[in-house]
Formats: sequence, structure tokens, C-alpha cells
Amino acid sequence: MQRGTLASGFINHMIKLSFPFTEEKIRALKVGDEVLISGIVFTGRDAVHKYLHEGGQLPPGVSLQDGIIYHCGPVMMKQADGSWKCTAAGPTTSIREEPYQGQIIHDFGVRGVIGKGGMGDRTMAACQQDGCVYLHAIGGAAQVLAECVKKVRNVYFAAEFGAPEAIWELEIADFPAVVTIDSHGRSLHQEILNASTAELTKRL
Repeated sequence: MQRGTLASGFINHMIKLSFPFTEEKIRALKVGDEVLISGIVFTGRDAVHKYLHEGGQLPPGVSLQDGIIYHCGPVMMKQADGSWKCTAAGPTTSIREEPYQGQIIHDFGVRGVIGKGGMGDRTMAACQQDGCVYLHAIGGAAQVLAECVKKVRNVYFAAEFGAPEAIWELEIADFPAVVTIDSHGRSLHQEILNASTAELTKRL
């Protein structure tokens, strides 16, 4: 596979998921579905999740309704014309946001969460109740994933939280991910844990 591209056969088996990420589109997805995401996503890590969970408000003009949050602290380079170029955009471990994520999904109408490593019961319950999915991105491929970022549209809270923790508004195209928690009560992470535990119990 060449850097920045996906083999055509691989692409043909993936679901195109484009903005706006409506409830109808999200409810149609199931655990194991491979998707190529295009449109607008917003990054958010620990500082942003804690801030919103505690009653903080989004900046004017920013809406997460029918949107996707990406657990990511991207590496950005400022260009001569003042614009930003994303040079690395790998996923952050998502479980750190478990205390906040379910409430944020509910309060802000979030339809998708991109990250790595999976999330817990509260997030899974919110996905089922509110129509949201968890999308597992490829860890260790930060530079390749950055090539899916076609434009950095804006940045918010950089002064308050610092660049890695800021909200970056990204325009992405054909960003690859796998649905590992769907809106129907399934979690691939939990299923693998249960199967592994059962197998271990048999061998002890």
C-alpha cells in the first residue's frame, strides 16, 4: 500500500460516510463496518471534554450536532500565508474521556467519536440511546492519516488549552476507520474481552 493511498479493492469494500452525519446514516452502521469518512470533524481531548462536561460552551459558530469528535492532538505547522498544515493526526487513547463522553454525546448531538482503544459502558449506552458510533482509527499511522486532512479550517481554545488540547476544525476526505461500538448495543471491545476471559477461564 502506498503512503497516502488505499488499495482500490480495499476502498470498494468500505462504506462512504459523509457530513452531515445524520442519525439515519449512523443507525445504519454496525460493529465491524469499515468506513471512509469525509467532511468536517472537530478534535477534542481531555481539556475540551472536561470543560464541556462541566458546563462550558462551544465557541460561536461551532456545532457538534450531527458531527464527529476526533480524539486527537494533531501536529500543526503554520504556513507563510498564515494557514495551518496538519503533519500528524493520529488517534489518542479514548478511555481517558469515558467520564465525560456519554454526557457530551447526549448534550451536543454528537453522532461519531473517533479514537483508539475503545470506550466503556457509559459511552456505549449513550451511543445506543442517542444514535452515535465509536470509530476506531489506526494507531501508529499519524502521518498517513494527516494526508486525509485536506484543510485546517480553524482552531479554537488554543490560548486557553494549548495547541494539542485545542479544538481543531478539520476538513477530511476518505479517513479510514472501523465501527467498534455501534448504536445497537454492541461493542467489539467488550465482546473480545468477554471471549478472551472465557477462554482464559477454561484453561485455568
